[in-house]
Amino acid sequence: MARRCGITGKGVLTGNNVSHANNKTRRRFLPNLQETSFFSDILGTPVRMRLSVNGIRTVEHNGGFDAFLLNTPNRDLPVEAQVLKRRLARAQAKKAVAA
Repeated sequence: MARRCGITGKGVLTGNNVSHANNKTRRRFLPNLQETSFFSDILGTPVRMRLSVNGIRTVEHNGGFDAFLLNTPNRDLPVEAQVLKRRLARAQAKKAVAA
């Protein structure tokens, strides 16, 4: 599984460990990824994603999972989030026709 946030796209960064003697060895900075589930009101089911903590805070700040995806332009979303956004839009249109 890729170490990449499903909302923000944050991934692994690389750099150096620098010792007191100024020796440099390569290291990896891993994002703080958490397996979370958001309840989608439109789909009526929980949606599990692997997000960074920053991504979780962004979703909550923007009014929840459905509101965040529907109000965010596609150019700012990774591919897997765009797939979920299309799924939400289809379900929303289906509910609007049924009502």
